[in-house]
Amino acid sequence: MDTAALQKSWQLVAQSGDEVPLYFYSHLFLSHPELREMFPISMAAQRDKLVGALGRIVSNVDRLDEVTPFIQQLGREHRRFSVVAEHYGAVGASLLATLQHFLGPDWTPQIAADWAAAYGLIAKVMVQSAEEAAETSPAWWTADVTAVERRTLDVTVLRIQPRQRYAYRPGQSFAMEVPQRPRLWRYFSPANAPREDGSIELHVQLVDGGQVSGAIVRATRPGDAVRLGAPIGTELTLPEGARQDILMVAGATGLAPLRAVLEQIDRTWQATGSAPKVHLFHGVRLPWSLYERELLTQLGRRPWFTYTEVVSDDASFPGVRGLVGSVAARSQSWRGWSAMVCGSPPMVAHTTAELVAAGMPREDIRSERFGAIGDVNHPQHDARSGDGQ
Repeated sequence: MDTAALQKSWQLVAQSGDEVPLYFYSHLFLSHPELREMFPISMAAQRDKLVGALGRIVSNVDRLDEVTPFIQQLGREHRRFSVVAEHYGAVGASLLATLQHFLGPDWTPQIAADWAAAYGLIAKVMVQSAEEAAETSPAWWTADVTAVERRTLDVTVLRIQPRQRYAYRPGQSFAMEVPQRPRLWRYFSPANAPREDGSIELHVQLVDGGQVSGAIVRATRPGDAVRLGAPIGTELTLPEGARQDILMVAGATGLAPLRAVLEQIDRTWQATGSAPKVHLFHGVRLPWSLYERELLTQLGRRPWFTYTEVVSDDASFPGVRGLVGSVAARSQSWRGWSAMVCGSPPMVAHTTAELVAAGMPREDIRSERFGAIGDVNHPQHDARSGDGQ
């Protein structure tokens, strides 16, 4: 398999932009119309996911050991769409037809064979991963909405109760589907460490034009049933026996997974009297978006925790103002600390760059990325330190 040729051919195809996924899905649905009902009514976001996933896989095909965990995750994640092994043949045929269409004379017998081999390898990994996951867990969990609280102008706290045991680690995320938007799954992070009663609290930021966030804020009611995908992600979870002091930087509802980790640390401190030092910087655009001020201020009485609010867009705010990443980076020396950063890709990139410039090693800065797999709700806000998805 000529991996360089695969990458080059993908680069050529990708130059056609949105036409590529449009052609792919048109071919797939015309040849297999029974598959259309598995996808959302609006395909705009789904088209972006296809291009992102293929681009990431192909660009790393020469380092398959590095991209295999991503492919396995795709296989597990597709279970919630009721994808089975037989569907991969239809998808593969439409993918090859799409490549042939856009490559034209560059679609040679050799490149066709290489693409078929590459797809076959990827599909096998996805199918095996899905089959292994099916032996130990369902494709999704059903949970009941128990409370919907509009906390601020744009932040709603959703409380859900899974009907089955749902195990996750503080800092992880899961995809969720609400009945008002079937087949539109979005990622959310529990804002609490696991509780004895199994209940989960989610922070949902209202996004202008957001299909899912708008449905949750305006239409979701106690008694509604939602579906949850399996928990994923490890970058924002505490390593076993972690003792290193932690800098946390969150923008708006990017606070959610970090709040869950804080709750985990506090439980350990109450049980053992020992905890790492933690300094949390919570950035928002406007002060009324500091929706967890009371809880975090109370937690600030713990000897191990320090809390700093940062507001970017209100010149009258009497506290710290600016971009949360910049404020955190210049506040003190973070030598010997590790960092957890949760926000939109621009916010995370900005904060990471600021911390690195201030002397923190890049390998000590942790953040999660789900963009190539699906949309994430909790950290979708920009580098101006606020404004959620």
